Amino acid sequence: MSRVCAWILLLVFRLRVVLRGCASKFRSHGRRRVDFSLEVGRRCPCEAVRRKFGLTAGVVSISPWKSGGVVLARPCVKVSRSRHLHQEIMTVEKDSNNGSEAEFDSPLKCQNQKDQVKKKSSCFDSLKIFLIALSFSYFAKALSGSYMKSSITQIERRFDLPSSIVGIVDGSFEIGNLLVIAFVSYFGAKFHRPKVIAAGCFLMTLGSFITAMPHFFMGGYKYETSETHETTAINSTLNISPCLADLQESTVADARSKVTDCEKDAGTNMWIYVLMGNLLRGIGETPITPLGLSYLDDYSKYENTPFYIACVHTIAILGPLFGFMLGSLCARLYVDIGFVNLESVTITPRDSRWVGAWWLGFLLCSVVSLLAAIPFLFLPRSLVKEGDTCTQELPASKEGGSKMPEQENPQRETISIKGFLGSIKRLMNNRMYILFMCLLLLQFSSFIGYITYKPKYMEQQYGQSISRANFITGATTLPAVAAGMFLGGLFMKKYKLGMFGTAKLAFGTSFLAFLSSMLIFLFGCQNIDVAGITASYDGSKLPAFQESSLFLTCNSECKCSPNQWDPVCGVNGMTYMSACFAGCRSSVGSGINRVYGNCSCIEAANSQSGNFSVVLGQCPQGDDCSRMFLYYVISQACGAFIYSLGGAASFILLFRCVDPDLKSLAVGIHTLIMRTLAGIPAPIYFGALIDRSCLKWGTKSCGGRGACRIYDSALYRNTFLGLMAGLRTPSYLLWIVFLFMVKKRSAKENAKPAENAEKGEGFTNEDVALKSNECSEVPTKVKETHI
Repeated sequence: MSRVCAWILLLVFRLRVVLRGCASKFRSHGRRRVDFSLEVGRRCPCEAVRRKFGLTAGVVSISPWKSGGVVLARPCVKVSRSRHLHQEIMTVEKDSNNGSEAEFDSPLKCQNQKDQVKKKSSCFDSLKIFLIALSFSYFAKALSGSYMKSSITQIERRFDLPSSIVGIVDGSFEIGNLLVIAFVSYFGAKFHRPKVIAAGCFLMTLGSFITAMPHFFMGGYKYETSETHETTAINSTLNISPCLADLQESTVADARSKVTDCEKDAGTNMWIYVLMGNLLRGIGETPITPLGLSYLDDYSKYENTPFYIACVHTIAILGPLFGFMLGSLCARLYVDIGFVNLESVTITPRDSRWVGAWWLGFLLCSVVSLLAAIPFLFLPRSLVKEGDTCTQELPASKEGGSKMPEQENPQRETISIKGFLGSIKRLMNNRMYILFMCLLLLQFSSFIGYITYKPKYMEQQYGQSISRANFITGATTLPAVAAGMFLGGLFMKKYKLGMFGTAKLAFGTSFLAFLSSMLIFLFGCQNIDVAGITASYDGSKLPAFQESSLFLTCNSECKCSPNQWDPVCGVNGMTYMSACFAGCRSSVGSGINRVYGNCSCIEAANSQSGNFSVVLGQCPQGDDCSRMFLYYVISQACGAFIYSLGGAASFILLFRCVDPDLKSLAVGIHTLIMRTLAGIPAPIYFGALIDRSCLKWGTKSCGGRGACRIYDSALYRNTFLGLMAGLRTPSYLLWIVFLFMVKKRSAKENAKPAENAEKGEGFTNEDVALKSNECSEVPTKVKETHI
């Protein structure tokens, strides 16, 4: 028994000598020593290291000569409640560039830092708070953007612009984004990201406010109308005939001589202020997506990132929902509400000359953007990574760069043009990223063109008012998109899809939505019958519009102006350009209730008197068109829901295509490409092609061509939807190539761990990074483990 005890004491003595020799050897290599104490109830460091590297049991030691790092830990022992276990952990890492030493914090030192940060932290030091703030900023920018889309037709009519020029005004937002997106995405990540986002929200506030200013600088809105209205506005008690040639000629001369100078003084180029405001709003919106999503991804768990992004975009969908609802409300209000007597207005919201209170919504959007900026002013530069039990102190650049997670080769990042160009080169050499950008570019071009002119399409194709078109968009399509985004993110979180599974989800949902959208070609309406434009006066269809077809024997004595658009609806269901073209010789009432009688051009069946009347406004579409509109709404809602199921998957693919340190820049370049090649040109060429389907252009009071008043429905539908389908079809060919590339990459990544296991090489630093959410930090450059 005594001999056994002696052997044990000798073994302990020799082990002690060996450990002291190792310690002195490490100190001779310039290693530094870190002492710490393990508190009661804390996990032993060796266990934490073992869990992180997937080891089984025993003492962990990592060779300093092979890996550049050292971790020594004595065997974990049971710690009583009244004792502290003192251990030594020495960690060393050599910088590959300059040979400098970087000391890594031990688990308990990390815990001590957490205790210090807790005392200084506020309620804003939470990823959940940032998630709420980012979601609200997404809501604010989506609210402003969707309201601009809902007001495009109002702006077109208020400033008498063709659709192509309106496309330039709408594209100014993308131009503003283009000016700063690359610099914000790269250099913004080096600074305090939440405060950069706050500055962007302040610029959005200013831009929305400037957009609304032209309304207060311009005079009252003078819509295009017949000369009879101007005369009767002076003395409404007069019962004047629209077909009095002598009175009409004198009225035309007087009206044009008085109105021309007035309109020029009011400023027909005030739409430039709308363009400048939209430009500023585009600059302000720039940092929200690249900096916000990268900040969220940096401090969230790997498996939670898709769900958080889905939550952000689900809340963001509420922005367009409220934006289109606000657009619907403002479109019902007359543009000069509060400044004119509404009883004198002779047009209704269904009239193609109606302009709503577009300026009011932009003032409300500026207030919301201002509120969105406030929370970011109090958020910290960095957060505790989700799942960690202590605060991660991440290295910051000397120039004030943001604290970014350590990469495989930890070096101090500096803000330089050389580093920026190098990062750009790395992205451009990533074939998977470039291919993904190309297919997204085609789909985004289709989407931008469609959403810009969707309300106008519903107005011209189905006879809906702009107010109702905005309401239908907000009440049906957007809730379907929100539900699809949320369920798609929840699906990805539950099944933990890999990159290839994520790509298949995004492709499948997008392709099914495309097939659903093709059904819209079947749900169209015919042109309304407009005498002399789409139909002859006897009701037969006209092959093409000619100005001479407007005049007939019944109105030849009236000397009507072909440039005036003041439509009236006859009892025969025919729409006439004005009461003069209908041959009306009497009128009753005033304002919107005015009725014209004794119209010689109206022929009613089984009638002998010939005394027929018309009312102001175009005739409504038939019941068949109402049924087609219902089918259109259902088809759009289903397609939007299916497509949005893969919305979060597309964002995840964007992140996973590039190296982790290029995530912010990748999102920024993605936004840059989408804005430059899709957001700016798409509304312009969509608008230019839509203008080709115009049958009757309006006329400005000071001369020149104004906004279009009526379109060829069939040509509009085929041009609008055909262009959308033509852009999306080739994108799916690129999708197939992208899927093969992702599958090949996934196969290689899955084969790597198996090869390493066969060779006994253990885990690489990338494997450790995916698994490391524990408190204890070990050197990221460790490449071998020994049990």
